Amino acid sequence: MRVLVIGCNGQLGSALMPVLARNRSLAVLGIDYPDIDIADPHSIDLVFGGFDPDFVINCAAYTAVDDAETNEDMAMRINGLGPRYLADECRKSGTWMVHVSTDYVFDGSATSPYAEDETPSPASAYGRTKLAGDQAVQELLPASHYLIRTAWLYGLQGSNFVKTMLRLEKERDTVSVVTDQVGQPTYAADLATQIGLLLDRHPAPGTYHGTNSGEVSWFEFTREIFRLAGADPDRVLPTTSAEFVRPAPRPAYSVLGHDRWMQEGLPEMRPWREALEQAFEDGISTD
Repeated sequence: MRVLVIGCNGQLGSALMPVLARNRSLAVLGIDYPDIDIADPHSIDLVFGGFDPDFVINCAAYTAVDDAETNEDMAMRINGLGPRYLADECRKSGTWMVHVSTDYVFDGSATSPYAEDETPSPASAYGRTKLAGDQAVQELLPASHYLIRTAWLYGLQGSNFVKTMLRLEKERDTVSVVTDQVGQPTYAADLATQIGLLLDRHPAPGTYHGTNSGEVSWFEFTREIFRLAGADPDRVLPTTSAEFVRPAPRPAYSVLGHDRWMQEGLPEMRPWREALEQAFEDGISTD
């Protein structure tokens, strides 16, 4: 089976490439901008013509959540139109598509985990643009797509919250972190493994939530980061979203339910704490 990974140099894509390479039944091509521009149908057509994939995994996205508030047109070009163009090419060529989405398609007002079939209600420009891409994939590839929503993603490559907190631990005596935003920190290597499982087991198409299990606030998550780094967790101080205002609203509750995996006879991803410990064993750092 021929698998095309778009966004192979990003946080998830760079974790996905070695996972797929271990499966000898797969021929894998990783590609990234500028060698492909998903907002340009001609660019997509050239890549498909040269590789003829059976599966496309789209890890490319405009992820600057705050900047999207003032650059929604650019974010829509990449997050909304890009997936539509990719899905249309997949439709014409009979290719399956794995599309990575986000918890930001929900407004965060829930008090229990969001089910896979929950009606989205984004509260930010980023969420709106991601939802537009999701809907395009669902519309054009109803029987040949996997939509994977993830949240609070971190990994060994790229910038992320864990690396930022490790840097701040070295630079500051204390760090203030919000207590009123709850979600599921997700290790990119674990999500990559879960996507590999989808390709291997090929369950029913549709939406799956790709997050480590359990839930935690950013505050408690940071305390655990400090603990694993050998620092005093009490140096992490509590604050609230009202005291730490950002341009884009953050979902207060970003916990995603995992029932779909169990319905398909597949395991959900492991608890977030175990995954974070693994990330430290794997050498996550500020570098």
